[in-house]
Amino acid sequence: MIIGCFALVEPFTPVRRQFELIREMGIDYVDLTDSHDGASLGSEAGFVASLSLDSHPAKIRRLVEEFQLTMTSVCAHANLLDPTSPDRYGTVEVIKAIRLAHLLEVKQVITTELEPKTEFGRNLSRAEKLFSIREKLYEPVLWAEELGIELLLEPHGELTDTVDGMSAILDALGHEATVGVNLDTGNSWLGGGDPHEFVKVFGSRIKHVHWKDMPAEWEPQRGTRFGCGMGTIPLGDGVVGIEQMVAELQAIGFDGPTTLEVAGVENVKTSVERLRQWSS
Repeated sequence: MIIGCFALVEPFTPVRRQFELIREMGIDYVDLTDSHDGASLGSEAGFVASLSLDSHPAKIRRLVEEFQLTMTSVCAHANLLDPTSPDRYGTVEVIKAIRLAHLLEVKQVITTELEPKTEFGRNLSRAEKLFSIREKLYEPVLWAEELGIELLLEPHGELTDTVDGMSAILDALGHEATVGVNLDTGNSWLGGGDPHEFVKVFGSRIKHVHWKDMPAEWEPQRGTRFGCGMGTIPLGDGVVGIEQMVAELQAIGFDGPTTLEVAGVENVKTSVERLRQWSS
């Protein structure tokens, strides 16, 4: 199994430190987790683990090579339900992420709709939400298709967190050879969906997995909270059924990259050990 790690292991440190920690844990794969347009004061000062979408690709490539890592994806989680605004991560940023991934020879860009933050976005009907997602991803899909990038939808919102909602989005976007699914095991469970059903329904369209387990005390929040940045416990200590999911993914022939979204170095190490054991 290809096991990578979220590049947000240690707070208030730059991407270089994140890559260093991932290398020290014996993990060979990484993603570009956080990104921004143009320049960032926090990134420049070294207390934010974010890379610019406008970076020269050689700068990022040297950083990855320094720690002998392989980058598997560029994350571009966008606000697809609120109105377009210069201060919102949206269509332009997803396109930039696709172009950067192409220059880095990374084959996957991961996006999602996130939760709306404005009254406008919160009051959209289901049909309007689907149209908004389709409209905002129309051009990114064409860019991904042109550059040979897989654009993957992640459960991290009211629609993407369920099989029904994700199916509606995939149908609306089309381009089946380009658009796929990044299965986030914890987000889909938290949003009221069933990650095991995701495997059964979407099968070969699942191209990447974000691993996180969820503790039992989060069960009252299911269906009311859509997405969380990372799990706080090792894989296997929660209620999602990760060991069973590994077997289910193997049964459908999944051989794509996976990424741990787990907080704490020891939790990450335990999760890696268990994934290797379950997948052997």
